[in-house]
Amino acid sequence: MNKLYPLIFNPIFKEKIWGGQNLKSTLNKNIPSEKNIGESWEISGIEGNNSVASNGFLEGNELNELIEIYMGDLVGDRIYDKFGNEFPLLIKFIDANKPLSVQVHPNDKLAKEKHNGYGKSEMWYVVDAKNESELISGFNHEMDKAHFSNHLNKNKITDILNFEKVQAGDVFYIPAGRVHAIGEGIVLAEIQQTSDITYRVYDWDRKDETGKSRELHVKEATDALDFKVYDTYKTDYPITKNSNSKIISTPYFETNILDFDQNIEKDYNLIDSFVIYMCIDGEFELEYYESEKQRIKKGETVLIPSAIEHLTLTPVIPSKLLEIYIPDLENAGNIKK
Repeated sequence: MNKLYPLIFNPIFKEKIWGGQNLKSTLNKNIPSEKNIGESWEISGIEGNNSVASNGFLEGNELNELIEIYMGDLVGDRIYDKFGNEFPLLIKFIDANKPLSVQVHPNDKLAKEKHNGYGKSEMWYVVDAKNESELISGFNHEMDKAHFSNHLNKNKITDILNFEKVQAGDVFYIPAGRVHAIGEGIVLAEIQQTSDITYRVYDWDRKDETGKSRELHVKEATDALDFKVYDTYKTDYPITKNSNSKIISTPYFETNILDFDQNIEKDYNLIDSFVIYMCIDGEFELEYYESEKQRIKKGETVLIPSAIEHLTLTPVIPSKLLEIYIPDLENAGNIKK
């Protein structure tokens, strides 16, 4: 069997009522000029939306087929033991040309009961944001079901939501159960559990092209909501040039940022996981198996198979990437809000 190599996949573009053309201008995505593209699914194992490899001898193969063939060599033995042929993360770039609906996602328990699926905890890394752009994360004061329902019925839901002004580089962890919405003028990277379950709470009273309002899921959302108020919703993290800087560690994924202008040696011998790089700025070259090379540009995402334990990253120009993998679930770090 031929050796595995860093895999790039064809983006799956999703037209959305709130999408636009910013994935083209910000991340060099080759999106149709007449479409309002809201999401680029970079790596997906969602049924009906399986990513298809676009490079190397595995070009044309779907991600789930590759996992079935290569198993732990692709995703890591402990991850294959837990998830089988299902890829456990969904990796996206999002263009909120207009605000997304106010929404919430169920946790694993609720998703299992209602949909026989996984819950959806996610994180956002803001790639670009217009001046005064805002997003919603959580509530702004103590809340309960009755208080929430009262504001919703009076069309005053925005009075109780926590709005955050954002700029490039900001990070927000959105655990299952947290009410949230991406605001207008924001382009971000989203890392999430493999799930496409969303409960819409409020959609800004807008209509689709046929004059209809999009479906809301108020009862389901109310059952899923975490009504707690937290001191902070934004994730603070340090950046050390030319070194891994941890952003967040959860049971579902760990995300680091690497801002580099010199060669970096990577050793993944101990993690027993695939690794994903999302290039959010610059251009760099991957060297693996001592002499094989793959160039990665801004806006591209690459899946590093678990079998590749040693890599050299060489910047063509100063670069920045998100590094994502699944930590040892029994020894995952503390979740940062």
